[in-house]
Amino acid sequence: MFQLGKTIVSEEIVEKDFVCNLSACKGACCVDGDAGAPLEKKESQILVDIYPIVKPYLRQKGIDVIEKQGAFITTDDGELETPLIDGADCAYVIFDEHKTALCAIEEAYNQGDITWKKPVSCHLYPVRVKDYSEFSAVNYHGWHICDDACTLGKELQVPVYKFVKEALIRKFGEDWYMELEKVAKEMR
Repeated sequence: MFQLGKTIVSEEIVEKDFVCNLSACKGACCVDGDAGAPLEKKESQILVDIYPIVKPYLRQKGIDVIEKQGAFITTDDGELETPLIDGADCAYVIFDEHKTALCAIEEAYNQGDITWKKPVSCHLYPVRVKDYSEFSAVNYHGWHICDDACTLGKELQVPVYKFVKEALIRKFGEDWYMELEKVAKEMR
């Protein structure tokens, strides 16, 4: 671990390689697990605001869940998340012709209908950020469903922090990322 400003960063995001391999995993991170995508407080309101624009992109099951539970949920621990369909798929998941899970929010963004790409936690994956009162912990989340992404990352020699560069800049800013690159250069 090393410190950058008010963040404590796991060395794994520099040492490990990663490039999403959707043809292999089919977007399993959006349909497996037992929780929705973590949301920042401001993102919950964004989801409410963009829902009418994103709705035409959604599957009926996603629409049903969102209209019953809301654009986001609050867990028993007070955390904000995207709702789930039958305790599995994110309510915002859609599928392409190859049965690969995609994000309806990101599809609306790609089509120019909205200016918000998707929740930052999704954009950052496989990096997870946990905010504490005095600092934020920036960690690599290893998950067996991403083994193919690790293999592809190693083959292409792309470390995690470079794969999620845009998302890290979105979360922490350009200056923070430039400092991370300096540390990474020393480590690698």
